[in-house]
Amino acid sequence: MTLKYYHAEPAANSLKSMIPLKEKGLVFESVYVDLHKFEQHSEWFVKINPEGQVPVLDHNGTLITHTTVINEYLEDVFPEIPLRPYDPVGKAKVRYWNKFVDEHVMNQVSMHGWHRMVGVIARSIESGEFEKLIERIPLPDQRKKWATARSGFSEADLANAIDKIVYACAKVERQLGETAWLAGDMFTTADINFYAMCGMMVERMFPELEVADKYPRLVDWRERMNARPGVRAALEMPDHTNPVLRTWTGEAR
Repeated sequence: MTLKYYHAEPAANSLKSMIPLKEKGLVFESVYVDLHKFEQHSEWFVKINPEGQVPVLDHNGTLITHTTVINEYLEDVFPEIPLRPYDPVGKAKVRYWNKFVDEHVMNQVSMHGWHRMVGVIARSIESGEFEKLIERIPLPDQRKKWATARSGFSEADLANAIDKIVYACAKVERQLGETAWLAGDMFTTADINFYAMCGMMVERMFPELEVADKYPRLVDWRERMNARPGVRAALEMPDHTNPVLRTWTGEAR
């Protein structure tokens, strides 16, 4: 059995599937993809993932993409250390929270990350070179996202994203008043998903939300996440991000 994991810094998307690999104690080859050098759009990487995005899991030559799919695959193939319940109701709750994070949280946090970090990168590239880099991006939506990052996201869109992040934090806070973890009393990929996409960085990214005062259960949950050996091991993977850009810990996918 051989596992190879193509990833960037231990944050957001790359962290989301790195944590299950570490939590399950799986031995894998780590292949770093430098997003700041646009390696995700390079010829060698697009042969691995035609969409030009990280992470990618290679299991005995079978390539799995998209983090929620990767994590479901890891549960199916390596169930010995489970990160989801065995019963149908428990599985449904995990899938509900993963769907919520994927559709209503990830893109909102990502927008602010792109606005703050990727915009700096995009504006530092000369016009002619920037257009050439844009042409190499396989997904049309990603091309538009890079162009928008260069010009800047609108204040209305950024404010709408904040509203949705506030809603998500309040929703998580309420749930943690009923159960120890998001999907129940078991630590699952739902916790990993929200942690990687929002929970680990929400205070640093959005100090105006006063997270410690308004969402104490979320803060306690985050500290419990931070204390898990698998989470710590994932966060200890190399981080090559320019220190100037580390105010946001997401990824320029």
